[in-house]
Amino acid sequence: MSTLRAAIIPVTPFQQNCTIVFDEETKHGVVIDPGGDLDQIGAAIDELGLTIDTILLTHGHIDHAAGADQLREGLGVEIVGPHEADKPLLDNLEKQGAVYGIAGARNVTPDRWLNEGDSVEIAGHAFEVLHCPGHSPGSVVFVNKQARFAIVGDVLFRGSIGRTDLFGGDFDALAKSIREKLFPLGDDVNFLCGHGPGGSIGEERRTNPFVGENAQGIA
Repeated sequence: MSTLRAAIIPVTPFQQNCTIVFDEETKHGVVIDPGGDLDQIGAAIDELGLTIDTILLTHGHIDHAAGADQLREGLGVEIVGPHEADKPLLDNLEKQGAVYGIAGARNVTPDRWLNEGDSVEIAGHAFEVLHCPGHSPGSVVFVNKQARFAIVGDVLFRGSIGRTDLFGGDFDALAKSIREKLFPLGDDVNFLCGHGPGGSIGEERRTNPFVGENAQGIA
């Protein structure tokens, strides 16, 4: 199997990790969560010499999705994901852009919604889709078990978890998603997330203060 690489471009005032995942041999890849700053994303694509096949969305929050429609238009590719439960978020990106000062935010409807057990292709590599609600109702995670690698959006962070005080957030649902879907993937699975540095499932299972094995006061 050829090797997948990732380039991370922090975008928007929220410093969201727009991630370009690509095959270093074929130079085909995907853009995950283009929340804004499309000039920076485009410059990275050009510098790497990539052909982008698809835009993937992990969820519908503005810092992850506000630039997706414009990028789709520019690249001529489809948008895939998230789960349809995030439709209310995607239908209100323009209003949210006005609130948070993110210029050019566009409402967006994906070409394909994703469900638990679906798969997406990243440069010829198959990733399983896990529906992991809690941070948002329609959050999804992409997992390649063979490569021991996951892209988790804002479901899980190194030493933290996604916030649950926004529209549709649910702490209990998020804890369940992490404990029942992510932790069983295996301690050796590494992940990239929507903000900050990536990590490993094992480290979070052992030490995460919100959902780890020693977390206090969580059912």
